[in-house]
Amino acid sequence: MSRPPLLIRAYLALSRLTPPLWALALRLRAAKGKEDPARLPEKWGHAARPRPEGELVWLHGVSVGETAVLLTLLERLSQARPQTHFLLTSVTRAAADALASRKLPERVFHHYAPLDCPGPLRRFLDHWRPDLFVLSEMDLWPRMLVETRARAIPMLMLNAHVTARRLRRRRRFAQANGWLMDHFAQIHVQDERSRDLFLEIGAPAAKMQVTGLLKGASAPPPDRPEERARLAPLITLRPRWLAASTKTIEEPQLFEAHRQALAHSPEMLFIIAPRQMAAADQTEAAARAVFPAHRIARRSRKEPVTQETCVYIADTLGEMGLWLRMVPVAYTGNSLPVAGPKLTGKNPFEAAALGVMILHGPDVGNFREAYAQLAQARGALEVHDATTLAQAVVQAQDPAWRAPYIAAASRVQDTMMQPLEQAFAAITQQLDGAASGSA
Repeated sequence: MSRPPLLIRAYLALSRLTPPLWALALRLRAAKGKEDPARLPEKWGHAARPRPEGELVWLHGVSVGETAVLLTLLERLSQARPQTHFLLTSVTRAAADALASRKLPERVFHHYAPLDCPGPLRRFLDHWRPDLFVLSEMDLWPRMLVETRARAIPMLMLNAHVTARRLRRRRRFAQANGWLMDHFAQIHVQDERSRDLFLEIGAPAAKMQVTGLLKGASAPPPDRPEERARLAPLITLRPRWLAASTKTIEEPQLFEAHRQALAHSPEMLFIIAPRQMAAADQTEAAARAVFPAHRIARRSRKEPVTQETCVYIADTLGEMGLWLRMVPVAYTGNSLPVAGPKLTGKNPFEAAALGVMILHGPDVGNFREAYAQLAQARGALEVHDATTLAQAVVQAQDPAWRAPYIAAASRVQDTMMQPLEQAFAAITQQLDGAASGSA
């Protein structure tokens, strides 16, 4: 490995001095409910459980989306490798809460990632001694990568892409980025555009493979059958639609769309599942700007759905699988045109996997390739404003009208298994190669 660039050397030196700053930041975040005080020792590298015997793979994703991508892969790996345990780490409390709400695959357990300074990372690595490190997307913490490489632990990066905001920042530090990405044995990027952008920010061309969108191969989010059976008589007998993983800035357009839809279908129910639970008060305020309070119910307050309810705010964690199984059509959020920076889209394949028709706005930059494939196959419908969204929601209540979209989306999803196969093969190859080398 070449000598670190000056910027990396400076960061590594400063990382020795940052524990007091981390301690203060964690205390403040815990006071705001953004950290789990009972699990803060994990972030300092203190293990919450003994290391299991035998082979162990460490997989890391920042938050909910990145860890969710890994779960389907982990299901496949745990079935194929009964001798292997899997340590799944994340940074955010939201990810930990989401993982706690679902059944993890066999021999998979969650742990918070250690802070990016020497003491926590060395404690973490000394305890867990992983045989392989797998990174979902692009959370490049220099100390984490340096300490992992120092122990000769092979590393893979999966499902990598770079957002426009990250691109602007990382272009200025291409040498440092390239040095960090050279730590990985393989870098799996989502599409040719991502490969070109990665080259701009210093990624080693020889280590990159265009493998496609790993999120497209994700299993649908888990069901809650007992709760679904309880709610079904209140919800599924009515015309209905879902807006999933919405941003507050786009929500006024969604409520206007629902107002217009009600003019054509007075019994229509709108279920809105905001991306950030902490922003649900803003979601409710936007709803009340259009509808009277008695027509709005909120899941977190256990408010019932009645015949008068026309907006149901599903502001609870880990229940997207419940809502997707109760609607014929869903708007995949974070994609309508808004003032300011463009939104970036959300994963459409959770809806597709459950036979739900997909509606989306034009701003889907983080999932450009996925929506392009859906558009080519006519597997999703793009809307541009409240009026076109309202029209689509009303039309999609007709099973015959939405059926071709659902069938086409299913065909597209069937072609999206290749990234999963390549990720599985890369991990298997690394583990089997290491095992044969040590034999």
